[in-house]
Amino acid sequence: MVKGLKILCALSLFITLVMTAGTSLTQEAPPAATKEAPPAAAKATPADGHTIHVTAPHLIDGKVRGPFHHYCKVASPEPFIECLLYETDDANAKIVGIEYIVAKTLTRNTEVLPKKQWKKVWHDHAEEIATGNVKVLDLPPDKAKEVADTVAKTDGIVFSLWPEGAKIPTGKVSMGMMVGHAKHK
Repeated sequence: MVKGLKILCALSLFITLVMTAGTSLTQEAPPAATKEAPPAAAKATPADGHTIHVTAPHLIDGKVRGPFHHYCKVASPEPFIECLLYETDDANAKIVGIEYIVAKTLTRNTEVLPKKQWKKVWHDHAEEIATGNVKVLDLPPDKAKEVADTVAKTDGIVFSLWPEGAKIPTGKVSMGMMVGHAKHK
């Protein structure tokens, strides 16, 4: 009985705090407060730095979809690159997938990733770039070639988060593959 009462009190306190915080987030600060305290510098977040812009179609559930706009950042120098995938480059576009781009020295190392698993869900970026389907955007030609040359030394794994035609994510995650992907031997 006492334990149940403590839980109920804690829950009530939590709901009160959430409601109070929600109200204060929607109300404007009083003019004096905005004049006295200068805005704090924006804290860096993990989402910062996704500035490498690439387009490429993917093979998802047996259908060619895209091209998807990839906004990528180098997470570590091996290279390990992560990309947020969007259907358009519109500022309000929603993330529809994620691609991890990882150095072949890691993905082809059977102590890190079993060969059977690599064959099932990874694709070779040198092969994908050779198809002509990958476009590096928003960079001068020499820098775009530098990006392509770096990515050619990697493999990719694509997680598609939105089934084709869905209005919202449904919970179904599909593995995307490069267009022109041949079954690995």
